[in-house]
Amino acid sequence: MITILRLTHKFNGNISQSGCQCLKRYDFKEKVLISSLQFSRRISYSSILNAETPKKDVSGKLPQKYDAEAVESEWYRWWEQEGFFKVQTNTKNLQEKQTFTMILPPPNVTGTLHLGHALTVTIQDVLARWMRMCGRNVLWIPGTDHAGIATQVVVEKQLLAQHNINRHTLGRENFLKEIRKWQREKGSHIQNQLRLMGASLDWSREYFTMDQKQSSAVTEAFIRLFEEGLVYRSNVPVSWSCWLRSTISDIEIENQEINGPTDLHVPGYTQPVQFGKLTNIVYKSCDSVNEIIVSTTRPETMLGDVAIAVHPADSRYKHLHGSFFWHPYRHEKIPLICDEFVDQEFGTGAVKITPAHDRTDFDVAMRHNLQLISVINEYGNICDNFVNFKGMKRFIARDHLVKDLSAQGLIQGENPHKMIVPVCGRSGDIVELIPKPQWFLSTKDIAQKAIKAVKEKKLHFSHKQAEKLWLQWFENNQDWCLSRQLWWGHRIPVFKCCFPNGSSEKWVAAGSGSEAKVKASAQFSCQPDDPRLTVLQDEDVLDTWFSSSILPFSALGWPEMTEEFQNLYPLSLMETGHDILLFWVARMVILGELLTHKLPFENVLLHGVIRDASGRKMSKSIGNVVSPEDIREGRTIEELVSAIVLSHESGVIPKQELKNAIQNQKKMFPEGIPQCGTDALRFTLCSYPIESHFIDFNVKNCEANRKFCNKFWQACRYVEGFMEDSCLNPQLKFEDQTSLCVMDMWVLSKLSGLVHKLENSLSRQALHECVEALRVFIHHEFCDVYLESTKFLKNTDSQAKQNTRRVLSVCVENILALLSPFMPFLTEELYQRLSYFPKTSDSITKCHYPQPKEWMKWYNKSLESEIDLILKTASVIRHLKKKNGLKNKDTVSVALITKSELELEQFFEHKILLENLSRSSIINVLNAPDEVSNDFMTEGRLDNSCIVKIVLEGENQKLQSNKMKSEIIALALKKQSKLKEQILRTRNILENPKFWTNAPEDVKQTLPLELTSLEEEQKKIETFLNQIPNLNENLMQNLPGKK
Repeated sequence: MITILRLTHKFNGNISQSGCQCLKRYDFKEKVLISSLQFSRRISYSSILNAETPKKDVSGKLPQKYDAEAVESEWYRWWEQEGFFKVQTNTKNLQEKQTFTMILPPPNVTGTLHLGHALTVTIQDVLARWMRMCGRNVLWIPGTDHAGIATQVVVEKQLLAQHNINRHTLGRENFLKEIRKWQREKGSHIQNQLRLMGASLDWSREYFTMDQKQSSAVTEAFIRLFEEGLVYRSNVPVSWSCWLRSTISDIEIENQEINGPTDLHVPGYTQPVQFGKLTNIVYKSCDSVNEIIVSTTRPETMLGDVAIAVHPADSRYKHLHGSFFWHPYRHEKIPLICDEFVDQEFGTGAVKITPAHDRTDFDVAMRHNLQLISVINEYGNICDNFVNFKGMKRFIARDHLVKDLSAQGLIQGENPHKMIVPVCGRSGDIVELIPKPQWFLSTKDIAQKAIKAVKEKKLHFSHKQAEKLWLQWFENNQDWCLSRQLWWGHRIPVFKCCFPNGSSEKWVAAGSGSEAKVKASAQFSCQPDDPRLTVLQDEDVLDTWFSSSILPFSALGWPEMTEEFQNLYPLSLMETGHDILLFWVARMVILGELLTHKLPFENVLLHGVIRDASGRKMSKSIGNVVSPEDIREGRTIEELVSAIVLSHESGVIPKQELKNAIQNQKKMFPEGIPQCGTDALRFTLCSYPIESHFIDFNVKNCEANRKFCNKFWQACRYVEGFMEDSCLNPQLKFEDQTSLCVMDMWVLSKLSGLVHKLENSLSRQALHECVEALRVFIHHEFCDVYLESTKFLKNTDSQAKQNTRRVLSVCVENILALLSPFMPFLTEELYQRLSYFPKTSDSITKCHYPQPKEWMKWYNKSLESEIDLILKTASVIRHLKKKNGLKNKDTVSVALITKSELELEQFFEHKILLENLSRSSIINVLNAPDEVSNDFMTEGRLDNSCIVKIVLEGENQKLQSNKMKSEIIALALKKQSKLKEQILRTRNILENPKFWTNAPEDVKQTLPLELTSLEEEQKKIETFLNQIPNLNENLMQNLPGKK
């Protein structure tokens, strides 16, 4: 790989095709990374990113073809070199200019950015660029997260796959060296990815959550919380991964629903483990012949049962209240207790209480003063105090225990059971609840502040559902478990201190061992240098969310109370995915209030989770993961498959999932992924309603938006030619309106509406509305309509042509500004290349964003209404041409028939415009709606009052029309026949009683709706066919070969 980098640097990215072939001779892993010319360019780009190089050469006319790769090259380097993204931090600017501050949610250094990251980056960048262009002083801070558990798992998987060693073999220090090496490589790649996405970040403020400044802030934060009595140590059941040997947070748990007996692969087991069964265990009464049956999905944990619980109102067990039952393995009695938490409908209505391995049972045990007995240790094995099963893996012990209980006559059968299995998202392990001494942050009091902030409208969310979740979560708040049994992360700055004076051990929070001795000596009444005083730092590390939750203020210099911190904090906006609302946003509020006594932000914008076009979660094991690079640069199917194989070799995709992943990839992208560019990707990401819970991403939309880029590029080329190097003063004055033609006035009115729409939508962060408005104006109104109307002036030399030039210039200049936050590369390229409007700034990124008040005078609602009628009529004419097999350029005669006097007047007034736009000749405009023949081939209805009729001229047009007519009728008849078959088949299914007994619930709901839809479609076709006079005769006459 070093050789490859040197080659690329030497040739500065200009590697020939033969050179690429040479590079492909490297081994498989390198081949995946460099098999395309784009990758060599990407390495070269990264190597010169911060170099002092000249501005991109954009001299000459626009190239004929839009090339995303060429357009998007070099601009970011120049933007960064010129300092366009740096916040102005002098006191005067901070006070005079309204500041807009955000932090980029730090990507984990576990690999490369995925589409979820790309969505976050795009949303924030659009807002940051818009704010800058509106005159705001913008600070957007980049950084990366050490991602404790995620990074440790990825690196350990790679070590296992490539070298067959684990962290315990390496030892802590050597393993941490491997992680730091990984972090440096991945951190650099992530920086490059963010730049290639066009993210206008202030790189002078970049942080890493484990750099010196952030580590110091984390230490200070923990010490303050500890010394305020908010941090405590407790031995309670926590979510534990036996494979990772660490506690894990709820966000790292994927709850997998199964409907019955299901085999799952569990790390460390050679055979699949079965879940989805309810086992009925018999407990014998100690002092009578009574017995009670408990139902459980975890029979192995019965070794730690300390009670049996029933609902106090359950009449089946009232005679057993106060009874004791015999535990068959511990040979001791356990009580029957009454508690209202018991669901009388679950199993037998009697449940076992195992407080060491179930949160609900733990709460019950606290209420009834029951002991905790651990069954499973941190390795996932049965504890030594259970002699019959000690050292066995938990799920192997399950089978042995059930067999042993059966032999004793204490099993009353097993039943299929629908259940939720908690799976560790990092390792695939089954999450276990085990009691372990952990550090917790007390959040009871601060939870009330968080609730109050929302209720008093001091903290705003982008949609109401987030508010409900927020209030729900904080009202049922649990203290935050801060400790993790990992090697990678911020080691908790807490020390166990001992002194042989009869006192118990003490814990102190300190930044170092020497500081801990000073604090401990005060408690033990001894000298810090007393040799008998020992201090030992806790081996555990802090939850990754702790360090990332102080970022809103630590990234601004906290705990130092600098002028900058005081002026820029709190943040203006927190934008992130809704899936981490309660894991990150809530904890930022907790720590912000506790450590700065302020909300870290007042506004929260949440976006949805990216899924594939079929609505499936993106997963490497499914094979549907698409990276931003795949879309920007394009990928062949061979390259996509190679990347999956590489992921498998790196330990990311298990062997049993590899084949399925490859098959899915080939099915989804049989032709690979076309090269679309960054701007098209950004525009696509913004086109989805971001507040939706899920965003079903379709790569085909990116291809469509690349074509949109090309459409605008070609429009700018047309305008360039229309200008003919004319030197114009394009500033339009109010008095100029009277000299403009109707289409000039119309397009400026539409542009005024666009400016108003974008201002309204951007202020609400409704980016999908912006994309739709831009697409409609640029693609349809400007390119398809206005430019088309100017073609009839191109070869003239008139004042109208001069006016149109001025309007074209103003339109292009303002489109570039309006589009710039969404497509920064394309707009910068065009802004620098086009010479027919004056440049108000050295970069489009610094231009003024058009404001509604500046454009109000150009809005003309009545004119828009008139022209809309003409455009709709032209559209109907084009549709009729197509239906009759004619090309759009073919000229036809048209009659317009309307009841409306207003429409009649407007048709006469804009007759020439309509003829030009529709390539037709208007032979009649009649106020006689009764004179219609109802021929579906030549007539189209505009609205309730207007009918458009084309007149076919010449034998060729008539023959072509007859041919198309027969094809349409034949297609309708074929579809009618197919619908009859589908309806009959669906009715038969619905009339079968077995369907309602055996079919899944979702099918029972959807199939009747499908039948209704089919019947409605059948009615439409029948209505259409009934309108055709002499249907069979008509069809026979128009068959091929008939005249």
